Amino acid sequence: MKKTNMLKKNYEFKKVLSKGKYYSGKNIEAFIKDNNKNYNFLGLAISVKIAKAVRRNKIKRLLRENYKILEPEIKNGKSIVFLWKKNADVKNATFENIKVDMNDIFNKAKIKNKEI
Repeated sequence: MKKTNMLKKNYEFKKVLSKGKYYSGKNIEAFIKDNNKNYNFLGLAISVKIAKAVRRNKIKRLLRENYKILEPEIKNGKSIVFLWKKNADVKNATFENIKVDMNDIFNKAKIKNKEI
């Protein structure tokens, strides 16, 4: 299984957040930008105001896991940053809810190789 390429540097996040296209689901928001590479980058940003560290890390794990499952269906050459919505309840951070949101966002962005 290949390792997911993560955005780590502040400037990488800023570039995607400022120049990327915005998509919204019920609980998560995404900024998607072309990166002219042959692979995708994933960035996760969960605000400190949302929850304490344990809960934020759980949300990040769920986002990462769902992305890993959906990644083969996504076109290459994208930088994607996921944010947890400020007004979304952290109790909604379930595997299924995140999967539905991610699918909706990828379909809206038309970056899936095939519709499901």
